Amino acid sequence: MERPPRYKVLLYNDDYTPMEFVVAILEQLFGKGPTEATQIMLAIHNSGFGVAGVYVLDVAETKVAAVHRAAEQRDYPLRAGVEKE
Repeated sequence: MERPPRYKVLLYNDDYTPMEFVVAILEQLFGKGPTEATQIMLAIHNSGFGVAGVYVLDVAETKVAAVHRAAEQRDYPLRAGVEKE
């Protein structure tokens, strides 16, 4: 049986969302450890985006919604998106 297509959840850099918040999102929503979360945050900061994780489509879309919800609660403009792997 063919495995379902997988999708990358991308986080996009902006000039307002604190780096600590991005690290916390990566730890809490994506299950990353502090070191990996910091490395991904720096990739986002330096190249404009980073891959938070890779999932089947339903899970990826749920993660994106959770990122947007968490950011909006704190009035941060952090954006996330889904891209086919």
